[in-house]
Amino acid sequence: MNQYKNFFPIMRRYKDLAYLDNAATTQKPDMVIDAVDNYYKQENANPLRGLYALSQKATEAYENAREKIANFIGAAKHQEIIYTRNASESLNLVAYSLSDLLLKENDEVLISIMEHHSNMIPWQQAVKRHHAKLVYLYPDKNGLITTDELKNKLSPKTKILSLTQLSNVLGAKQNLKELIKIAHANKTVVSIDGAQAIPHSKIDVQALDCDFYSFSGHKIYAPMGIGVLYGKEKYLNEMPPFLTGGEMIDYVDEQTATFAELPYKFEAGTQNVGGAVGLSAAIDFMNSIGYDTIIKRETELGRFAGEELSKLPYVTIYGDKDFSHHHGVIAFNIEGIHPHDVASLMDSGDVAIRGGHHCAQPLMRYLKCNFCCRASMAFYNDEEDIIKLVNRTKYIRSYFNGAK
Repeated sequence: MNQYKNFFPIMRRYKDLAYLDNAATTQKPDMVIDAVDNYYKQENANPLRGLYALSQKATEAYENAREKIANFIGAAKHQEIIYTRNASESLNLVAYSLSDLLLKENDEVLISIMEHHSNMIPWQQAVKRHHAKLVYLYPDKNGLITTDELKNKLSPKTKILSLTQLSNVLGAKQNLKELIKIAHANKTVVSIDGAQAIPHSKIDVQALDCDFYSFSGHKIYAPMGIGVLYGKEKYLNEMPPFLTGGEMIDYVDEQTATFAELPYKFEAGTQNVGGAVGLSAAIDFMNSIGYDTIIKRETELGRFAGEELSKLPYVTIYGDKDFSHHHGVIAFNIEGIHPHDVASLMDSGDVAIRGGHHCAQPLMRYLKCNFCCRASMAFYNDEEDIIKLVNRTKYIRSYFNGAK
């Protein structure tokens, strides 16, 4: 077992498992599990509402985590950090509240064909409510949105651009800074889905100059059930709340209500303080490993996996032919074999991958396939995991049609 796997209790238990479904969720290290356990044993109370000491401890844990998240992604103010359940809820919040603020009949929202359903369906619903139009960007052969494609699709009617930073199928990382600059010159507000990108690259929302940025904790070694929306204060102040009740109110009478100031305006009900504590610990964990190490290991693993799988004539790999550009994701198919069968037989050989449409059905059709296999890596994976993946691919091919 390599030194990095040893941080994870589930990997100490399943020593033979090559876990290659990190794009779906990452495993949790001891220090994250211990932080959540300690919170519920030592500090658990409803935050913000109580004047007693234990509630104040819970509030301090909750707000300290917010400060750490703000620093982690380079936000100007901790008030620009909104807690959600996951990236999907963050993206829904933006689509609902921002569209209510900005969209009028015949306006346009621009997204890419590569979007996860969580950043597609909310905009489908938003344009339907406002009688606006959804316009799509299409990538080049390497999975990148070019500046020409963006310029050709932008118009005076384009009020919002919502774009994934990194495709969960192709692993293609967009040149966001350039794309955002072009969109802003058109007076278009930009929302970024960073769920797949933030595990693999250091994020600075001010340097990007995005207006919104969404991500999930569980993809960066934190517990499930905690997510983050970063939004520029000027927009968050103007947007209507997404959910109502609980701590998000200031004053209520029989017919009207006024809302709390940021960030609480968007945090209805009792919050997941344990999740916030776990996310804070996950940030500490990632910082202890260092993004230089994370990026180096994942780039090498992606290149190795792509090169080895591409040697097999019956394997099709989707996306950039430079496998170092796949950022932890290799999407592929084995000729004549359904990805669900592949994933099942991979599992019987202690290799965990994903088979299906990956919540990206329009992209699948654009790639001229309905489903594919996806092996996704984290820094704790190693060459032995990739060798198992490749050997199992060879076995599956021979199992189905006796070919090597």
